[in-house]
Amino acid sequence: MCYRLAMLRVGLTGGIATGKSTVSRLFVECGARLIDADVLAREAVAPGTPACREIAEAFGRGMLRADGSVDRERLGAAVFADPSKRARLEAIIHPHVFAEEERLFRTIATEDPHAVVLFDAALLIETGAHKQKDRVIVVTADEPTQLQRLMDRNKLTEEDARRRIRSQMPLAEKVAVADHVVDGTLPLEQLRKEVRILYEKLTRLAS
Repeated sequence: MCYRLAMLRVGLTGGIATGKSTVSRLFVECGARLIDADVLAREAVAPGTPACREIAEAFGRGMLRADGSVDRERLGAAVFADPSKRARLEAIIHPHVFAEEERLFRTIATEDPHAVVLFDAALLIETGAHKQKDRVIVVTADEPTQLQRLMDRNKLTEEDARRRIRSQMPLAEKVAVADHVVDGTLPLEQLRKEVRILYEKLTRLAS
């Protein structure tokens, strides 16, 4: 059941290489307050944290660099093709992320009771976190665009890019639970205009 403090809780998600990060940045330009799940995840596994120790225990000390930090590339490669390992990693990290998310939400609510607070999370729907949000925004892109962006950005072969896209929840399933859908393939200025219009709608709900 959706719960509220005073501000508007908005979940932002999308598929890989759909343009979610750009949309998130444009919302911040408009005045939205951002909580980035990826940033929280990196903080959660910082050297010496409980999650960092749990990762070493679950996947081996070889997943840590000499300075004690998690080797994200090596760990990602190890869990990417193994759903059980990926689920184990998520079970370690997600509780820490969601606890910090809630702490930040409450801090923002105290500072600005009518804020539009954006929780940017790739796995928003997969984890069920969308159920605690007042609105859900899904950023979409056609598969050819996703493929090209992934190949350019991550220097992947087309086969590897397709594999990454298909390892995720289909975009159609995410769209099915969205309150708002944003086309991440729009030219930047048009996308900026669309985000501004949507942000204004959200601010009215938060007032």
